[in-house]
Amino acid sequence: MLKKYFDEIAQDTGRYCFMVDDTLKALDLGAVENLIIWENLEITRFELRNSSTGEITIAMLDKSQEGIESNFRDKETGAELETVSREPLVEWMAENYKQYGCNLQFITDRSSEGIQFVKGFGGIGGDLRWKVDFQELNSFEDNAARHAANDDEDDSDSDSNAGSDDYGFDDGDFGF
Repeated sequence: MLKKYFDEIAQDTGRYCFMVDDTLKALDLGAVENLIIWENLEITRFELRNSSTGEITIAMLDKSQEGIESNFRDKETGAELETVSREPLVEWMAENYKQYGCNLQFITDRSSEGIQFVKGFGGIGGDLRWKVDFQELNSFEDNAARHAANDDEDDSDSDSNAGSDDYGFDDGDFGF
């Protein structure tokens, strides 16, 4: 399993992922064919509820991040995030990987390939069905988040925009 994974990386096919964030994005896209996880991966999956809005978010934290209070606060409002569930990511993936349509392979760090996977690639990754450009995907997500934040600021029903909307018409004037 690791040989095929390292071959994809060596050939720079783009049909591989590694580290938690990119692997989870690839899983969400349905792109992961073979999910590879180190059996002792020390990442915890938190399901967090915003105490003000009730919104649920998912956070993947390592041991050092679990002790940082800001990881349990809403980044925009500062509201407390209540822990709904907490589970080692390894266990969660073992129970849920089929939902992503992939195979799951646990590896150890008792071989040179295993050690390289754990130390160099974060202990989680996978072979992909198709090429995914994670830099482009991250850029797209960042721009979408910025655009959504700007829309929230501009999305008021007041006439504070000097009486015009996004289309250049005065409020109430529909171009007729």
